[in-house]
Amino acid sequence: MSEIAKQWYVLRSAGGREKKAKEYIENEIKRLRLQDYVAQVLIPTEKIYQVRNGKKISKDRIYYPGYVLIEAALVGEVEHVLRNIPNVSGFLGEVKGSKPMPLRPAEVNRILGRVDALAEGEEENITPFVIGEQVRVTDGPFNGFDGTIEEVNEDRKKLKVTVKIFGRRTLLELGFVQVEKE
Repeated sequence: MSEIAKQWYVLRSAGGREKKAKEYIENEIKRLRLQDYVAQVLIPTEKIYQVRNGKKISKDRIYYPGYVLIEAALVGEVEHVLRNIPNVSGFLGEVKGSKPMPLRPAEVNRILGRVDALAEGEEENITPFVIGEQVRVTDGPFNGFDGTIEEVNEDRKKLKVTVKIFGRRTLLELGFVQVEKE
C-alpha cells in the first residue's frame, strides 16, 4: 500500500482549550481508525519559568494560543470529522464552500524549527526587569535585602543590584532567579 500524501493544516480551537481539543482529536482518530490519514496533532509550546515565593516554577506556555496544528490528508470524511470535534471551530484560512488551505512548506519549517528550538533551548524568563525597579533578594547571603536594579544583562541573565548594608550602598551581581519584584 502506498503512503498517503499529508499536508499541514491549522485548526482553530477555543482559547485555552487547545489541549482538550488535541485530546478529542486523538481519541476520535483512534475510535474511527483514521491513523493512516492523520499523522500528527501538535500544539507548539515553549517552556518558561517564573519565580514565586523564592521558588523557580517551570511551566509550558502555548506559543500560538487558539490554534492546533495537524498533519493530515483531508480525504473522504476526515475533514468533516476534524471540523466537528468539540472545541474546534474549523480550519484557519478556509473560504466558505472550498477545501481548507494547507500551510506552505516554508511556514511549516519555520513553525516546526521554532518548536524544536524551544524544546532544546534554555528556559526563558517571563519576568522582565527594568533599571530603577525595586527588588527583593530571595537567594544567597543577602537573602531578604531590598535593592534597586542598576543594570540588566539579558544574555547572561544577570542583574546588578544596589543594596544598603550597614548604611552603605553595595553593588551586587545576582541572577534573575535570585531576586523577585516587590
